[in-house]
Amino acid sequence: MTLARCVVAVDGPSGSGKSTVSRRLAQALDARYLDTGAMYRAATWAVLQAGVDLGDHEGITKVVLDAEIAVGIDPAGPLVEVNGTDVATAIRGPEVTAAVSAVSAVPAVRQILVTKQREMIADAERIVVEGRDIGTVVSPEADLKVYLTASVTERARRRSTETEADHHSTAEDLARRDHLDSTRATDPLRQAPDALVVDSTGMDIDEVVGKLKELLTSR
Repeated sequence: MTLARCVVAVDGPSGSGKSTVSRRLAQALDARYLDTGAMYRAATWAVLQAGVDLGDHEGITKVVLDAEIAVGIDPAGPLVEVNGTDVATAIRGPEVTAAVSAVSAVPAVRQILVTKQREMIADAERIVVEGRDIGTVVSPEADLKVYLTASVTERARRRSTETEADHHSTAEDLARRDHLDSTRATDPLRQAPDALVVDSTGMDIDEVVGKLKELLTSR
């Protein structure tokens, strides 16, 4: 399935399947893929490496400004680097996961990364972009806006399977992330008014990707 220039925005909470679905959709559309969450995780990794206190917004902003964050847009193998160092695995660790909401909440950090994200979107003919504020902030003019979600139980099951973590503690961590992301003052996680809600509970990856393809075709 190949379309003319288009932007697909996929927002949603942690564990909803955004990354896998977005990558698969991008491959099906012969499009580029941008994981904005990876950019915030890379910024968080840089902050942790610098030893900056998470309450020091000025210090965090300086680290992110100085860091060279590179995120690839090939859905077959997206890379994530900070100052030339491959951090694709490191940014998924528990330390970064625990701190990413705090770093992402810094207004200046969001401004820096949103500017980069918009530039990458503008340079792509077709692109699927996933995150928490794509349809509301980063690309409000996207051709298709999807809010992908799933029940808390299902999201915790998926995430605990990925990380081999305890289901209960994973559910608590997801609830903490949901609260922090949806209540931050700058660009909170929320559904765009014109986004189409897709509840992936009880659906496998192929079914969700098929649903999004149908929605895009109907547009």
